[in-house]
Amino acid sequence: MKRHYGMDWLRIGAFGLLIFYHIGMVFVPWGYHAKTAHPAAWVTVPMLFTNPWRLTLLFVVSGYASRALWTRSDGVTDFSANRTWRLIVPLLFGIALIVPPQSYVELKTQHIYSHGLWYFWTRDFWRFGVFHGLVFPTWNHLWFVGYLWIYTMALALIVLLPGGAWVQRMFDRAFAGTRVLWLPTAYLLLSQVVFFQRWSDTHDVIHDGIAHLAYFPAFLFGFALARSEAVMGWIARLWAPALAIGLAAYAVSVAITISYWGHHPWILGRVMLAARYIQSWMMIAALIGIAEVFLNRDHRLRPMLTEAVFPFYLIHQTIIVVAMYWLLKARVGGLVEFVVLVPVTILGCWLFYRYGREVPLLRPLIGLRMQRRDRPAPTPAPNPEAI
Repeated sequence: MKRHYGMDWLRIGAFGLLIFYHIGMVFVPWGYHAKTAHPAAWVTVPMLFTNPWRLTLLFVVSGYASRALWTRSDGVTDFSANRTWRLIVPLLFGIALIVPPQSYVELKTQHIYSHGLWYFWTRDFWRFGVFHGLVFPTWNHLWFVGYLWIYTMALALIVLLPGGAWVQRMFDRAFAGTRVLWLPTAYLLLSQVVFFQRWSDTHDVIHDGIAHLAYFPAFLFGFALARSEAVMGWIARLWAPALAIGLAAYAVSVAITISYWGHHPWILGRVMLAARYIQSWMMIAALIGIAEVFLNRDHRLRPMLTEAVFPFYLIHQTIIVVAMYWLLKARVGGLVEFVVLVPVTILGCWLFYRYGREVPLLRPLIGLRMQRRDRPAPTPAPNPEAI
């Protein structure tokens, strides 16, 4: 496969938006691990712009990247082993060391907990049960990595089935023309609004079936899209109307939210839920189209940013939560909290990646290859006896 730089930039941008989204979670009146003392309802409005599509987009982009990895793998075993190593090792490292400070801050600020971090990590975090209404141990934001590994293993089984070329041709035909917009939208409306009413996820693999109905097909869509020039061409042609529809659906959600602030009538709740899933796919299609038309070009910073995305994702929420914990102690205003959180989070993520990539034994723990691509292995000196 030829590398698609636009999808690289889209992946970088999607994870960047996710970091800002989690900073916003501190200030919005929704549940989160660390909250400002005075949440603002108006923050809901910008949060609703990315809320419906940010995670589904990540699974589409991950499916696309999985196709590239598949083409470079030596069969199913090599592909599965590579993905397991690159996903499960950071996941276990994250659960053991990155996530516990988040849970500790949540207990300290939202529950009655008097012990220190070391006591919590060595005693209470490894309870394998419920403690103060929270389940420990937990994976918090790293649920995405766990889901991605499960979907990847399921994909490895699917590609073993005969008729792969036929399935790819059927994909090209099924999503040709405007069907690439309305067919996925119709599926999301049926599965997430009509048959089930999904406002949020549980992040519990066993009890998150409705979310799997959205995320796994999105992952498979990205995998098939990576080898479909025809469907990508249609998305490139239709990105503008998709964007217009997505923005219109967002406007509907905002109008209902501002008018009722969570106390809307039942029927308007269903209208808002439908608008969310219309917005979801239309924005995804629009962003992929923009990546294809305008962003499919390389830049000297792209390789580094592409590599830094996963380490940034692993550490960003812990930095946000811990930094907010100390800001709460300082008793500063919400504006100061935001002004401090943004640069502290970015700097903390950069330091985590910048120094983690230099230590060979740490590289796989933060989701990087053992060998650095920007530092080729030195050429051995010639043997004088062989000359």
